[in-house]
Amino acid sequence: MNFTKRTFYSVFIFSLFFSSLHAQEIKRIQPEWWFGGVLGGNINFYSSDFKSLNTGNSVSTPFTKGSGLGLFISPLLEYRPHSVWGGMLTFGFDGRGGSFSDVNSGDTTLSLSTSMNYLSLEPSVRIAPFAEPIYFFVGPRIGFNVAKSFTLEQSLGVETKGDFDNTRGTVIGGQIGAGYEFSLSNPESEWQTVLSPFLAVHFGQGPRSEIDWGLTTLRFGAAIKFGNTKEIKEKVEREVQFSVRAPRIIPKERKVQETFPIRNYIFFDQNSAVIPNRYIRLTSEQTETFKEEHLLQPEPKDLTGRSRRQMTVYHNILNILGDRMRKYPGTTVTLTGSSEQGRASGEALAVAIGAYLEGVFGIDPNRINTKGSAKPSVPSVLPGATRELDLVVPEDRRVEISSSSPELLEPVQIISLQEDPLDSDVLFSVRNAQDYFASWSIILTDENGKVTRFGPFTTQQERISGKIILGGKMQGKYKVELEGQTSDGKVVKKEESMKLVQSDEPEEAPGYRFSILFEFDQSKTVATYERFLTQSVTRLIPDGASVIIHGHTDIVGEESHNLKLSQNRSQEAMNVVERALLKAGKKNVKFDTYGFGEDVRRAPFDNNLPEERFYNRCVIIDIVPE
Repeated sequence: MNFTKRTFYSVFIFSLFFSSLHAQEIKRIQPEWWFGGVLGGNINFYSSDFKSLNTGNSVSTPFTKGSGLGLFISPLLEYRPHSVWGGMLTFGFDGRGGSFSDVNSGDTTLSLSTSMNYLSLEPSVRIAPFAEPIYFFVGPRIGFNVAKSFTLEQSLGVETKGDFDNTRGTVIGGQIGAGYEFSLSNPESEWQTVLSPFLAVHFGQGPRSEIDWGLTTLRFGAAIKFGNTKEIKEKVEREVQFSVRAPRIIPKERKVQETFPIRNYIFFDQNSAVIPNRYIRLTSEQTETFKEEHLLQPEPKDLTGRSRRQMTVYHNILNILGDRMRKYPGTTVTLTGSSEQGRASGEALAVAIGAYLEGVFGIDPNRINTKGSAKPSVPSVLPGATRELDLVVPEDRRVEISSSSPELLEPVQIISLQEDPLDSDVLFSVRNAQDYFASWSIILTDENGKVTRFGPFTTQQERISGKIILGGKMQGKYKVELEGQTSDGKVVKKEESMKLVQSDEPEEAPGYRFSILFEFDQSKTVATYERFLTQSVTRLIPDGASVIIHGHTDIVGEESHNLKLSQNRSQEAMNVVERALLKAGKKNVKFDTYGFGEDVRRAPFDNNLPEERFYNRCVIIDIVPE
């Protein structure tokens, strides 16, 4: 391993070591401008191949390598307009001296040392991508030579001193490094002081223009930095904007006609080609009285429990398929089984589904085509995946139902009650919260002085159910106080007010709900639903209506990634609906678009079964009655 690789590994290990010291996530309110000083040591490494020192001095055997120590001392200026990126500037004394390894010339041993020193100007880009106070910096190094002397000693005690010739007056190179900041100040102090040990590697042009002499430096040291937080804290007060959006009225009860898509996958247990027990299977006699409509139009007492009812519909997928194939005798299906054990095992899964349709519903086997594969067409296990395999591997052990007849797999209509619709939520928005606050909370005080606290939160928006806030009352007036906590202990407060009113009667007009499903880790699947969104959804949105679009994901993957993915899904769905409304000439439609990610408080389903995770990869569109 050469020196350059060793030094880069040193910087990497240095950053890992200091990140392990600070595992807790924090958000810092920091000054934009810092000033201070840097004191460090240079470990200089020479690689060379020269005999000539200057016009009057040369040796018969070339010097090939060397090393040495030098001092670096400089004032420091930093600018941090953003919590992630900024700039650094130093200009100071930079010692690059050292000694070459002795060489033998005949019976004489030659020793060569040098004082190769510079005034170095080092502007750098500063990057702090993590929550921990570790940062990286990279930039050019411009060195102005101020000393180029050498001392040549021979074994007989003869010593020659002089200056190297062909020396560059200005050298241009580069540096890359990492540092870590330890706060030395009281969190409440206006002046902040940090101590920052660092490690960096320098590389670039050699000291001499016509001679082969490479110089690489590993610099270690510490910086002391001072900054004033008064201006930035005043900026926080100005830029943190707090708003409250309360519902006009909270519905007591809303009956909803929901279009529920049938996910065309049937999942199997490991090492088994038997249809799992959670899928509802009938006898031949029971199929005589089975009707899909019985699942979709429940008795009034069975209107609640949306998730349970929808999973019941899904777990009847084989019976729904069999019933529809009897209703449409000219249709055919293809069953494609996938198994990690190979094509033959996958086909055995498909054959099990086909046998049920044939034996129980009496479907002609010529209408059923079965195939096998090691992987489904859109797998959940991505190439090179190593994490959460216990969740994604079972998702690829499935049978996919496909047909050229859309009536076999069209969505179903479900009538249900929305127990706590999203439009009854109070939306609290804190602009720039993630930049300035470690956390924030909401404190509500009602007319009687009762105080209720919600939080702490870390996102820019949070929704709280209006029914939960009312706590059984029909109406209430509230003082709303935002309490934001910065990482340095400062509390920022903002105040608003709101009034909540709950309806005492069920709504007369029904609401509408539509769901569209996405494949694993994808947000572009919405394009396949464009015709459905344009024709089926948009036609039910009247002028002046409210449309709530909320995206969801399963629990596979990083929480932050899933939050962004759900936001992308809901935003793309809204774009399609907006274009269709514009084309249809419908106006004044209000959108509330939100991404919940994998938030279990808002997830449509649990995440225990593969089918639950697949149904959670969705966007739900609520059309709210006026």
